[in-house]
Amino acid sequence: MAGTPIFSSGLLDLLGGRTSQRRTESTSVETGNVGRRGKTINIFSVASGHLYERFLKIMILSVLKNTHRPVKFWFIKNYLSPQFKDVIPHMAHEYGFEYELITYKWPTWLHKQKEKQRIIWAYKILFLDVIFPLALEKVIFVDADQIVRADMGELYDMDLRGRSLAYTPFCDNNKEMDGYRFWKQGFWNDHLRGRPYHISALYVVDLVKFRETAAGDQLRVFYETLSKDPNSLSNLDQDLPNYAQHMVPIFSLPQEWLWCESWCGNATKSKAKTIDLCNNPMTKEPKLQGAKRIVAEWPDLDLEARQFTC
Repeated sequence: MAGTPIFSSGLLDLLGGRTSQRRTESTSVETGNVGRRGKTINIFSVASGHLYERFLKIMILSVLKNTHRPVKFWFIKNYLSPQFKDVIPHMAHEYGFEYELITYKWPTWLHKQKEKQRIIWAYKILFLDVIFPLALEKVIFVDADQIVRADMGELYDMDLRGRSLAYTPFCDNNKEMDGYRFWKQGFWNDHLRGRPYHISALYVVDLVKFRETAAGDQLRVFYETLSKDPNSLSNLDQDLPNYAQHMVPIFSLPQEWLWCESWCGNATKSKAKTIDLCNNPMTKEPKLQGAKRIVAEWPDLDLEARQFTC
């Protein structure tokens, strides 16, 4: 069911009176969340292409197998294939979760990206205050190519100490990668001034605080200034919140909330609450190959997810 959002006058003021539409398609599955109790955990993700939709189904299963409370997934609709949109209702019915497909029309007054990947990155960070219903208080973003090994209720309930955003800092205990840690040299080292550089594969958004502090407006102002320089925001969804930390503070999550082989040593893998299949700038190993090698449960999850393939 599609519709337009209801904006409060305060939010309209926040956006300068511009009313770009947020549209949703939702389902409340009759058998959804059977046996699950407590406050619903909202998880947000985005995927484009067959491989990442394959990863996304595996991520969904990993969340559900480790989380005891009701779960609702929010997916950016724009780049999902018709095949994925066909199978997600069957997954929701089979595993008992809710989902909503959301989209947001890019504002005409904001500098627009041209490359598909950069537009997807922008949707991860630029419109958090307006892409979700005003009643939604908190959401966790989880990358499609991430495997969850912990109960997401623990992360959802974490005290962010007044911050509207929470990210995990990059690991620094895989010494082989020291030469690739760009945030410890040059521009980033000078700009951060001792603050950590965080990875954008997993983050929590306190939407109430985010809106109260006009964090979305502040991020869009930084984006508008930086994005016109082609040498800025190489990793848009990650660089932007890290750059803006002095204005939009980030709560640093405990390191175990995100482990990826590229940056983290094997000594900490056993404690990982999520494993991200992040790119390795040294080996450039294909993600599918890496998934099978790095994550013990991945083949079984993949096999299970394959029953929902058109």
